[in-house]
Amino acid sequence: MDIKVILDTLWVLVAGMLVFFMNLGFAAVESGFARSKNAVNILSKNFIVFAVSSLGFLVLGWGLMFGDGNGFIGMKGLFMASGLDNSPAVGDAYNGVYSAISWTGIPFWAKFFFQLVFCGTAATIVSGAVAERIKYISFIVFSFLLTLLVYPIVGHWIWGGGFLAQMGMWDFAGGTVVHSVGGWAALAGVILLGPRVGKYTKDGKIHPIPGHNLSLATIGAFVLWLGWFGFNPGSTMAADPVAISHILVTTNTAGIMAVLTATATAWLVVGKPDLGMSINGLLAGLVIITPGCAYVSVTSSMILGAIAGVLVVYAVLFFDKMKLDDPVGALAVHLVHGVLGTLSIGLFAQDGIAGVSTGNGLFFGGGLGLLGIQALGVVSVGAFTFISSFVIWYLIKKTIGIRVSLKEEIEGLDIGEHGNQAYPEFVTHRPSYSLISKDINTEIDDVSKKAI
Repeated sequence: MDIKVILDTLWVLVAGMLVFFMNLGFAAVESGFARSKNAVNILSKNFIVFAVSSLGFLVLGWGLMFGDGNGFIGMKGLFMASGLDNSPAVGDAYNGVYSAISWTGIPFWAKFFFQLVFCGTAATIVSGAVAERIKYISFIVFSFLLTLLVYPIVGHWIWGGGFLAQMGMWDFAGGTVVHSVGGWAALAGVILLGPRVGKYTKDGKIHPIPGHNLSLATIGAFVLWLGWFGFNPGSTMAADPVAISHILVTTNTAGIMAVLTATATAWLVVGKPDLGMSINGLLAGLVIITPGCAYVSVTSSMILGAIAGVLVVYAVLFFDKMKLDDPVGALAVHLVHGVLGTLSIGLFAQDGIAGVSTGNGLFFGGGLGLLGIQALGVVSVGAFTFISSFVIWYLIKKTIGIRVSLKEEIEGLDIGEHGNQAYPEFVTHRPSYSLISKDINTEIDDVSKKAI
């Protein structure tokens, strides 16, 4: 094995480990943004989701995503990664089975692991949006089906040589494949679940439900920031010093600009420099640069980050106004900015800027062609992911149910679903049913009956 393959493999594996470490970041951010009575549930979901998604991707997802087939789905080597297939040994250059990923010369299992951690990230995104009222088993079932079928099919379209790749769509590190897939799946779940108890009243008022631990959320944000330095530059799948350096700087620049503009926007709009908005601003900036981090200049990344920081504040407020209850802002961060980041390639791409020949975006003389292809990708992925996720959520709702009981939601999912608490030594206030107003109680009963 030559030195280049060794260095490429080490780089991809280290980057993959950084992406895996993002599971801790998501767990910390989500639990920090949730109430203390649901902390165990949030942490447990984030813990088990990687195991569940890994199994789905190992058993079938990898083959559907990267197996040679048609423009819509992989057909060959479907079970090779799980050892259930009689295909030739994975070390034999795959014999044409996985030609879409044969461009990088690292060993098969290095490729598999790196793609696996991306799959896990898509499933984790859903967790925060449906937090504090979803049944634990229902989330597990959905996550398994998402990573077994939905995520790999979309991934095949873009990264597996499918019809969008053939048309010339670009998504370097997963703005569409990972972030918007997770966002569309989360949106379907939020719609079918309904809002948390007491979040909205019949007269249209929004009752803020603050998280219990912003220290934990801030730590999680820093972990995610670090993990993104594997997420984006690791997608080179090779130790290319020029490309990696460029991508690291575009990624960080978009993030820091979004922190600044989100903080300023929150200060102006809500009257205070809200820390939660600053954290979501960082994440929005990192998401918006993800699909085009290797295709745009540092200056363009600065512009995109600045835009993301402003838009994420208004997106959070918009979803609240639409009564789509998302405790952590996952829809505003991952869905909105996954879509915008994908479209931004059609505007800001500069051909060959980090050694990748993409063609130029509209702002650099490339016309509307690339933007049109990117838009087609957004619409195709959005329609397929939302509809398929909605069907899966609906079937789960009609069989095992998706929402915990009213009593469990009020007392906390930690007790009802797990039988323990994150902070058992604390004396916490448990609202009595008698303290809930008649109007809210009636509204809660209606929501619960529809969702269970």
